[in-house]
Amino acid sequence: MSEWSQGEIYESYVGRWSRLVAKEFVRELDQSPGLRWLDVGCGTGALTSAVLASAAPAEVVGVDPSEGFVGYARRTVADERARFEVRSAAQLADFGETFDVVVSGLVLNFIPERVEALRILRSIGKTVAVYVWDYAEGMQLMKYFWDAAGDVRPQDRELDEGRSFPFNNPAGLEGMFAEAGFTDIVTGAIVVPTVFESFDAYWKPFLGGQGVAPAYLRGLDDESQQAIRALLESRLPAKPDGSIELTARAWSARGTS
Repeated sequence: MSEWSQGEIYESYVGRWSRLVAKEFVRELDQSPGLRWLDVGCGTGALTSAVLASAAPAEVVGVDPSEGFVGYARRTVADERARFEVRSAAQLADFGETFDVVVSGLVLNFIPERVEALRILRSIGKTVAVYVWDYAEGMQLMKYFWDAAGDVRPQDRELDEGRSFPFNNPAGLEGMFAEAGFTDIVTGAIVVPTVFESFDAYWKPFLGGQGVAPAYLRGLDDESQQAIRALLESRLPAKPDGSIELTARAWSARGTS
């Protein structure tokens, strides 16, 4: 698994789609104005920006273990209500602050002790909410890639994020939230369009090495890379003008402490 560290590359691969999901996620949370928010695994600041834009918070604190991401967020999120710190989810137990709302977007997959992390979030937040990609079915740009990779290299099928993260669905999220001690658990789907002007626009972000699929692709020999590329180009639903219209589904969950 590659280390998420370069904000610009992350944005071109999946960050831009995360921003669309974040906007809907915050709208559906429908929290009162004037609250203190914590964004865990803030990355490049997509979710923090959505909170600032539509939730009228008193403050948003964004934390992420990647110095590169935190630096990108500090450069691009110009709002005096926001501050960012380099800190992992495991370090939040000693944070010394509490929040009205704790949110986390596209992060739970990359935390080994997920239930324990949710317990920590419950200890510092009144309402805790997360969202994750539906890798197995609804995150089409990645599903097309992994289906093609698995056909070219059947020995690598278990690396498919849809198989690696079997909890990325309503039942899986609800189960983890319940085990972590939450009540009033609510799950839901968020679907956003992911439109590419051409096949090259779809393919190029996979060459950046940031993320599970791009890191996997980078580690292959050129012949395998080209075989995956050719198979994808034959399968993606391109329109007559060459554009490709896909959708991305995320599953959300929230609970109260």
